[in-house]
Amino acid sequence: MNMINYKAKHFNYSVKYNIGLISLTGSKQKNPLTFESYGELRDFFREINNCEDIDAIIFGSKNGNFCSGGSVNDIIGPLIKMNMKQLLNFTRMTGDLVKAMINCKKPIIASIDGICVGAGAIIAMASDFRIASNQAKTAFLFTKVGLAGCDMGACAILPRIIGQGRATELLYTGRTMTAEEGNNWGFFNKVVAPKELEKYSFELAKKITDGPNFGNMMTKTMLSQEWSMTIDQAIESEAQAQAICMQTNDFKRAYEAFMSKEKPNFEGD
Repeated sequence: MNMINYKAKHFNYSVKYNIGLISLTGSKQKNPLTFESYGELRDFFREINNCEDIDAIIFGSKNGNFCSGGSVNDIIGPLIKMNMKQLLNFTRMTGDLVKAMINCKKPIIASIDGICVGAGAIIAMASDFRIASNQAKTAFLFTKVGLAGCDMGACAILPRIIGQGRATELLYTGRTMTAEEGNNWGFFNKVVAPKELEKYSFELAKKITDGPNFGNMMTKTMLSQEWSMTIDQAIESEAQAQAICMQTNDFKRAYEAFMSKEKPNFEGD
């Protein structure tokens, strides 16, 4: 599928150089998710694996906010009227979005301004990098609406990022994590002023995509797969992955550039 010319129906999408730019719609409601945007985002991250012209994704903010979670009118209201089978279909679909992001072979950068709560916080969590403005307010507020904190992989992934104790507090209380806390706890890779957020996120994406994109893909793959491996299994898997990377032209280019005292020009093959 040609993702450069992809026409999104339920979220904003554009391409700058070889970087896909995503943001949610509905600025008056601080960019909520709907049934339709959940499903289309899931399919998008699955399909982009087959696109060789997009090397990274920035999931950005819109009009000062990242995402307010599931739409109260379009999602939460209808959920009250659903039976168990319908509810399970929905919760599995939301989880499939996280799976699609984790299994996507392209690096994903969440560029977070303002409100980042509920499923919005999960999207940030499932991204590979998280860049925030100092106005970012992140909350896993599922208990605030009478649900459990174990939503869309939060109990598995969040402790790996910020630690079990901190994740436990946020998931039980649903309280807001400030940008300063998120930075100190390692949830955010960088916190910048709001006016610098878009520029910094794009510069990071460009820096990544200027590197060996086949190697980037392999790095993301191993970061995900090694969660469930023993150390021995991980070392063996990394040996195999690195041997594969040593067959690429980018590896050869790096050697030749080093010998010529030049900067390598990686092409991803």
